[in-house]
Amino acid sequence: MNRERERLSLREKSNYDCIFWRSNETGTTENFNGCSVYNVRPLQCRVFPFWDSNVVSPEAWEAAAKSCPGINSGKLFESTEIENYLRLMDEEPVIERDRKQGGIG
Repeated sequence: MNRERERLSLREKSNYDCIFWRSNETGTTENFNGCSVYNVRPLQCRVFPFWDSNVVSPEAWEAAAKSCPGINSGKLFESTEIENYLRLMDEEPVIERDRKQGGIG
């Protein structure tokens, strides 16, 4: 990433939750907690938590685990599975835009 271009990602709510994340919020009748599009979620979501920023070091992984209760619990992934996820992310087209002009490229 450089200062002149920025990578686009899914829109987030004001609290940085994904727009597809639904939770039992106070004052609502919603009775659901989790991803509302889980079965068809984008690759960006399917490969989480194996994002480059999380796997760069043990410290980065532990920092991510502090904010996500699912990390370090549940299914244990083999290194080959993680490598496959990382390969898929490398192959996924990246949508970027020029910060100055606002165009998508």
